[in-house]
Amino acid sequence: MSKIISGDLLRDMYISAANNIENHKASVNDLNVFPVPDGDTGTNMGMTFRCAANDVKKLDGKSAGEVASAAASALLRGARGNSGVIISLIFRGFAKGLLGKETADGADIAGALKMGVEAAYKAVMKPTEGTILTVARVAGEEAVTYAGETSDALLMFDKIIEVAKDTLSKTPDMLPVLKAAGVIDAGGQGLVYILEGMKSVLDNGVIIETQESAAVSDRADFASFNGEDINFAYCTEYIVNKVYNPRFHEPQKLRSYLESIGDSVVVADDDGIIKVHVHTNNPGKALEEGLKYGFLSNMKVENMKEQLAREAQKEESQKETDDGVRRIAQPDKKYGFVAVSAGEGFTDLFHDLGVDGVANGFQTMNPSTEDILKEIDKTPAEVVYVLPNNKNIILTAQMAAPLSEKEVIVIPTTTIPEGIAALLAFDETADVNDNTNNMQAAIKNVKTGEITYAVRDSSFDGQEIKQGQYMGLSGKKMHAIGMDLTKVTDELVAAMLDNNSSILTLFSGKEVESEKAQELADYMTKKYGDRVDVSLVEGGQPVYYYIVSVE
Repeated sequence: MSKIISGDLLRDMYISAANNIENHKASVNDLNVFPVPDGDTGTNMGMTFRCAANDVKKLDGKSAGEVASAAASALLRGARGNSGVIISLIFRGFAKGLLGKETADGADIAGALKMGVEAAYKAVMKPTEGTILTVARVAGEEAVTYAGETSDALLMFDKIIEVAKDTLSKTPDMLPVLKAAGVIDAGGQGLVYILEGMKSVLDNGVIIETQESAAVSDRADFASFNGEDINFAYCTEYIVNKVYNPRFHEPQKLRSYLESIGDSVVVADDDGIIKVHVHTNNPGKALEEGLKYGFLSNMKVENMKEQLAREAQKEESQKETDDGVRRIAQPDKKYGFVAVSAGEGFTDLFHDLGVDGVANGFQTMNPSTEDILKEIDKTPAEVVYVLPNNKNIILTAQMAAPLSEKEVIVIPTTTIPEGIAALLAFDETADVNDNTNNMQAAIKNVKTGEITYAVRDSSFDGQEIKQGQYMGLSGKKMHAIGMDLTKVTDELVAAMLDNNSSILTLFSGKEVESEKAQELADYMTKKYGDRVDVSLVEGGQPVYYYIVSVE
């Protein structure tokens, strides 16, 4: 029986914990609070804790405090998704509780856990009870009380896990959405697996082994792309400062003309200005048409074939051995952007809209704090705006911001359409405060909907859901459900449109054939074309058949 935890023992406990959550990540992923394929909690927690294990396994003969500090640093940089960030916050506070300690007994563990929970609660703006935070908090409180009875580290872990499991079983009574789906909290279950992995080493000195290899993420190779495949070579952007003209005052007409000479058309009509983006082989015509609506500013025309060649060259020059040294780009401009994207179509669009760095991320694979920090480091700007484009990535981005030497501002975009709206609201001639306020205001004018499918039978908001059915979601509401993809999309769009709507954009996913997507867009144009301007963009996103944007 282990009463005292040495540095080497704590090192092995972190490794065992990482392996245990890795082995159970699929079961944690299955604990979705809603029956959509966004089960990423186990994956995020596993990848986050793997960073700690990889760092501490190099340590030998260090104190418990030193091991805990090294793990905390690795967890912070590797944190993925809300669950990963929260677990990193808990163990960062845990490390502060063990700071300067050669070894740790049960009382030390109890106090450190309580400090970790307090740190996590302070960092989360609106803590929700019935989640991993509740499980950790109750376990920490009970542990501090139990410390008056024993200083044995193993007995303390027994108590912590016992209370954590009991609290976890009660989470459906704390969160109605859990009870409706018939599941316990996924993050809380992941924490239990982590604690059980640590306890295994205390029990008998055994490090739990992984049962399968971790997946390796692929990254796009610009050098492999052929510039000749670019049909419209010039990325053309400008702002129209509107002057009323009775003949040319409808931005829908401008959009229609631009679509006739190119693709990737974005026309955002706002009070006083129209922000325009188009890929075309005739940038002069695009600019000339814009002049019919007012005078132009912020004009930019770039040859995308040359851009691709530069990116490929830059990628080749950046290939180097992983020596752990951060390389930070020197600023050659005032502003830069980093965006989280899902799908090649969205990534291309973000680059076209002026984004410098893209971190790949989607519902089942969130970028880590370090992934976002690397893109910030590579951005050659004094001020870097970060667009998380997913509610589960906002906290990760906020954790990355203070780690950079640059001025980093996180715009809390929860969807990709919100990220696009924020970019269109940016004005490079404005100051930081005005741009920040304008972008934050712009995302409030965008509605986002998604079409996905149910992965199992369940119920939500009084409706029975069958496995395989399509679901139309917007915000926290399910507006449509059925086996007909077109009908479900139509019902979702009808629910999202109102008298103020002027633009409807359909972003097709990677599972949708282009012909089917065009058929849907034609159907939407025929039905709603007299109310809104309908556009189709190939997003290439996983999970969602369509992402719907209404402005």
